[in-house]
Amino acid sequence: MDELLRLLQENALETPENLAQMLDTNEEDVRQRIADYEQRGIIRGYQAVIDEDRLDVDVVTAVIEVKITPQREHGFNEIAERISRFPEVQSLFLMSGAFDLLLFVTGRTLHEVALFVSDKLATIEGINSTATHFMLKTYKQNGVLMHSEDEYERLQVSP
Repeated sequence: MDELLRLLQENALETPENLAQMLDTNEEDVRQRIADYEQRGIIRGYQAVIDEDRLDVDVVTAVIEVKITPQREHGFNEIAERISRFPEVQSLFLMSGAFDLLLFVTGRTLHEVALFVSDKLATIEGINSTATHFMLKTYKQNGVLMHSEDEYERLQVSP
């Protein structure tokens, strides 16, 4: 991967000036390359990694494995594209192994996610089975540690 893309992936808020210094190039070159990546669809968006455990919000995340029957002439794409349009679906991947698709889904409650699976996902023609796993705690997301080491520091034992 291009070093500029790697640096942006680590910190999208890094200034073009700092990026130019890190890459030993000029600021205008960095700006043009970023604009080119955006225009070509290589950079699809910018997001902050948020530690939802520290917020006072109700968010439940589930990982859902889905087994489907591929559609004639469309394979997995048609069903995957249909599933990806649901606002509850945060990420969707074609996988190898026992299941075909891997979804990351969010809702306000376990019940809301369960209703998504039973009322929306499982009713799609071509879906054979699902397996839902609820995420209980996030330790690392998108390469970012969610808790600092001092949060887990053991108490000292004195003799």
